[in-house]
Amino acid sequence: QVQLVESGGGLVQPGGSLRLSCAGSGFTFSMYDLSWYRQAPGKEREWVAGLPTVGSIRNYAPFVKGRFTISRDNAKNTLYLQMNNLKPEDTAVYYCNAPRVPSGTRFSWGQGTQVTVSS
Repeated sequence: QVQLVESGGGLVQPGGSLRLSCAGSGFTFSMYDLSWYRQAPGKEREWVAGLPTVGSIRNYAPFVKGRFTISRDNAKNTLYLQMNNLKPEDTAVYYCNAPRVPSGTRFSWGQGTQVTVSS
């Protein structure tokens, strides 16, 4: 059974940092492109950042580029999102998943991790 378990969220002041983790199980983690997504209250879920199975090409949504860094440790079956210079508009529940081409995701969503940016 595939499981995606996100963690690392919390309350942080504007300009602060957080590091999110996503632990995957029930599938061959290293064989999947992976992405982070987020959903703010009252809004649709949106794609944030993506990282392929191999290589170093990282892709970011314009609203996080230069502030967030996606990485993975296939030996630990874990995906990370380092978030710096956080803004109130980054407040959302953050999720990980494996994107499907041309659209959608491969797995059921996990519970996500709440990130709240507020002074």
